[in-house]
Amino acid sequence: MEIFEKRLLRIQTEHDRVLSQQNLPIEYGNGIYDRYQLPVLTAAHVPIFWEYDLNPDTNPFLMKRFGINSTFNAGAIKLNGRYLVVARVEGYDRKSFFAVAESENGIDHFKFWEYPLQIPETDVPDGNVYDIRITRHEDGWIYGLFCTERRDPNAAPEDQSAAIAQCGIARTKDLKTWQRLPDLKTPSPQQRNVVLHPEFVNGQYAFYTRPQDGFIEAGTGGGIALGLSRSIENAEIEKEDIVDQKQYHTVYELKNGQGPTPIKTTKGWLHLAHGVRSTAAGLRYVLYLFLTDLDDLTKMICKPGGYFLAPEGEERIGDVSNVVFCNGWILNEDGTVFIYYASSDTRLHVATSTLEKLLNYVCNTPEDSFSSASSSETLTMLINKNLTYLNLKHPESVG
Repeated sequence: MEIFEKRLLRIQTEHDRVLSQQNLPIEYGNGIYDRYQLPVLTAAHVPIFWEYDLNPDTNPFLMKRFGINSTFNAGAIKLNGRYLVVARVEGYDRKSFFAVAESENGIDHFKFWEYPLQIPETDVPDGNVYDIRITRHEDGWIYGLFCTERRDPNAAPEDQSAAIAQCGIARTKDLKTWQRLPDLKTPSPQQRNVVLHPEFVNGQYAFYTRPQDGFIEAGTGGGIALGLSRSIENAEIEKEDIVDQKQYHTVYELKNGQGPTPIKTTKGWLHLAHGVRSTAAGLRYVLYLFLTDLDDLTKMICKPGGYFLAPEGEERIGDVSNVVFCNGWILNEDGTVFIYYASSDTRLHVATSTLEKLLNYVCNTPEDSFSSASSSETLTMLINKNLTYLNLKHPESVG
């Protein structure tokens, strides 16, 4: 009993410390967004009664009975004045499930709800579920689109890694009670990173998809696509039109995928996506922005070159290193934007900006010119512009 009580006191003290920490912005950022000193969610944030049997008779040494490995890749929504993130929580057993954590200010003091979400299964049970996108649709429902992974039934018995990924669909009014709908059907063999557009398009439901040949490799899948379905109860896309294609020697050369639901602005639909490229150390995931036409969702208006946000410092270390991934952001009434991004499949962070800043960035940052020579020319033009300005304004200071 003494061992149990001492351990419980230490565990409770540390848990209280983690949940009560103030999260301060990091000074001297890039002018586009503010990063913060601490993650908003880690495995240490989960309730103590999730991991431990708190009965000293059945657990006298206070051992973990259901260990939590990581909390990351969260959808996000603001409900009743509270910031809610629907996190992917992964246990020691490698299985993921969804759980809601909420905060008053969206930056710190996130606290998980008592229970994980109970999302019904289809007739074909999910092997694993993850990376949910939350969309408040104009039809009045809140939808959660997520990846449902199942073992490939055609795989050889000795191959226990072959999987098939598809898009699961569930809907709710309050994030507590969920109705499961049939999985999305598309012409592609596999689907990941599917996002529901928040408005009807020509009276139909619009989905951002990523046509994919295999579980990991996109293969002939050309990038982020758009497809329409007449129904959400039995969603089926007959044709996928590429909106943003992958491109040689870019941050999205290997594959790319839609992040959270796009934000409607006066200038167009603002998209946050992830791009993947190969390196000698493995895959590198970064985030980038682009803007599409308000009426023609397949028409690209602006797309800055390079990445918008990449892993820095300790963010580069984790279960899958050198990765940032975002499937949730929140636009406030005052124009502030909370971007919830995960690092290295381990923890969840927030970056804050404003819609004004993001539109300025996406509309005025040079596009990728796809060659070293043209990149040098773009930089030279900026240098010349700045030196001309400085020479006119402060001719004595330019050397």
